[in-house]
Amino acid sequence: MSTFQGLELAKKALFAQRGGLYTTGHNIANVNTEGYSRQRVNFETTTPFPVPSRVQPQIAGQMGTGVKIGTVQRIRDQFLDFQFRAENSRLGYWNTKQEALSRMEELLNEPSANGMNNMMDRFWQSLQDLADHPENSGARSVVAQRGFALAETYNHLSKSLQSIQADLKDQIDVSVKNINSLLRQINGLNEQIQKIEPHGFLANDLYDERDRLIDKLSEHMNIKVHYSRSSESALEIADGIASIEVLDSRGHSIGDGVFLIDARSPNTVANAVKEINVYPDNENSPITNISVDGEDLGLDLMKSNGSLSALIESFGYVDGDVKGTYPEMLADLDRMAAAFANEFNRVHRQGIDLNGDQPTIDFFIPKDGATEITAESITINPDILNNSDLIAAGDPDAGSRNADNALELAKVFENSLSDLGNTSTRKFFTALIGELGVKGQEAKSEKESSEILQAQVSHSRMSVSAVSLDEEISNLIKFQHAYNAAARSMTAIDELLDKIINQMGLVGR
Repeated sequence: MSTFQGLELAKKALFAQRGGLYTTGHNIANVNTEGYSRQRVNFETTTPFPVPSRVQPQIAGQMGTGVKIGTVQRIRDQFLDFQFRAENSRLGYWNTKQEALSRMEELLNEPSANGMNNMMDRFWQSLQDLADHPENSGARSVVAQRGFALAETYNHLSKSLQSIQADLKDQIDVSVKNINSLLRQINGLNEQIQKIEPHGFLANDLYDERDRLIDKLSEHMNIKVHYSRSSESALEIADGIASIEVLDSRGHSIGDGVFLIDARSPNTVANAVKEINVYPDNENSPITNISVDGEDLGLDLMKSNGSLSALIESFGYVDGDVKGTYPEMLADLDRMAAAFANEFNRVHRQGIDLNGDQPTIDFFIPKDGATEITAESITINPDILNNSDLIAAGDPDAGSRNADNALELAKVFENSLSDLGNTSTRKFFTALIGELGVKGQEAKSEKESSEILQAQVSHSRMSVSAVSLDEEISNLIKFQHAYNAAARSMTAIDELLDKIINQMGLVGR
């Protein structure tokens, strides 16, 4: 062993402890960096002396030659990552669902002064007043005006629901663009990592950025990350290349496996991204198909929890029939408006107006350009609006000056209608509001539950990966003392060598 081996040993110690100090400083600098995982220096002993060989020196045993930095490794638990992403996708689903239902509840706004129930009550009351004063032009005018207000309420609700629905379609388009953008960014990091790992390095900061993007992707759908080696020369502890598979809400593969990034073979990394598209792409038609890399998958990806499936469920999709939160509410309002208007018109045609004539026109009609009555198209006949004497409030068997038919018109609100499942208009709408309230409460409860679970998993993950300033300061002191000790060791060796070189062999001079 060389006389100067002590200097080399001390130098290695200085370099290694300096690396520990630098890594600790890097951790402290990134204490508030989103997605950063703390890094740890793995020290290794260098090859001892002598190396076994046929000409090895005859000494008592091998002697250590110092220390080196084997790797700088980030601290990460992939199982906690998987748990976090599963809970994050579930939270994304219920958060989006709750927001869509909340907007609908705010629009329907029941009970309220301008809500549908109040408009029906006011129209019903005006018919009661007309029954008491059949010849009063003011009472007749009020019936016409409140009938018009009821129709306008139907119109407003329908148009507002359609407006929110169009906004949901815009959100779907933005979500799809974000997903595809995240996929391209993740695969771009895959390509950079593939260039670094074969040289024996760990791309820790690139791993962190990739995991941060994967976390964001998990908001949109439930995913699983598969890791494969970038090359044979990569370190065993290297994360490798990430492939991303879509899972259903139970955490199972969809069909034979749907991959959004398929880089399981190192040669396919450059073309690994499989972008998704949603069809049709106009704002008025419900979703019929979701494709991945041009391959039609129908609505299979809706099985995956996340904000995208919640948006599609809210906006509307075709599964045999048109389904979805907003299409179903619009269809129910259309059915309610048509059933009420048709029954009201039927009873109205059985009466007589103020002149004793049976009506030749309906009270409620579709607006110009519409062929049938819906919530969007319902309106009061302009002839009646301009001349309230045409309201058929009288019973033809009781003379023109009675208002018995007005009472029958008021009963329409309580009549059981076959088109509404043998229930009345009031009860049908009350049931709609009640069902909406139950769905909204369920979504809110599930969202709050998901927030708690996600926070718990996030806390567990942070306890493993996050930077603790107390721990880093402790490490800082530890490495500083080790560095000082290595420097003192080098000084001691220098003094020994000075004794040998400058003070030995001076006797006899």
